[in-house]
Amino acid sequence: MADPTINGISSMATRQLLADLLAQYKTATGRAVSVEAVGGVDAQKRVRSGEPFDLVILADDIIAKLADEGHVVAGSRTAVVRSPMALAVPSGAPRLDIGSEASVRAALTGARSIGYSTGPSGTHLLTVLKSWGLDPAAAPARFVQAKPGVPVATLVAKGDAAIGIQQLSEFIGEPGIDIVGLLPPPIQLVTTFSMGVGARSTQADAARAVIAYVNAPDAAAAKRRFGMEPA
Repeated sequence: MADPTINGISSMATRQLLADLLAQYKTATGRAVSVEAVGGVDAQKRVRSGEPFDLVILADDIIAKLADEGHVVAGSRTAVVRSPMALAVPSGAPRLDIGSEASVRAALTGARSIGYSTGPSGTHLLTVLKSWGLDPAAAPARFVQAKPGVPVATLVAKGDAAIGIQQLSEFIGEPGIDIVGLLPPPIQLVTTFSMGVGARSTQADAARAVIAYVNAPDAAAAKRRFGMEPA
């Protein structure tokens, strides 16, 4: 009888990378791994509610909190990738200058609409905007937050946002957009994503084997291909 599928939950930022690496893992080991990608806020809620996941893949600070709360096995938290923020526009739109904080500020101040996420990149962007004197809450039609689990790229491609800001990994391969580039260092936020073993897992050793595979040196090329760096 085949071994049971190893199951997990992740935020959207790592979904393409995990799909690629876990397909390779199945080929190499014969073990199937199924990871559901949802909005990070929803993922946290489901883990805290007691859903029995073997693997949990989220921003490192969230994995740390879940471990402290007893929802992720203590000592299993493993940093996997570092993910920077990028800016995108609809396909064919004029290329923007985003080489400095001042140029990004000018682009966002003059933009018809700006799309952002519910994840770490969105939280950081709101902090940056408020430091510039821009209040998204005062202009909700102009500052468009993607619903949990919906890529900001979708807003940009549909014309709901003239500019989108999110993790680079969530823009790569998405249709209808052009990736302008990474945000400059003064306003950049690089988020570390980590994996941990779910506290209710009945396959903890198998889950640890998956974490080791995803964090092996051979996985570095795939991480870069999907817009991230090994942690």
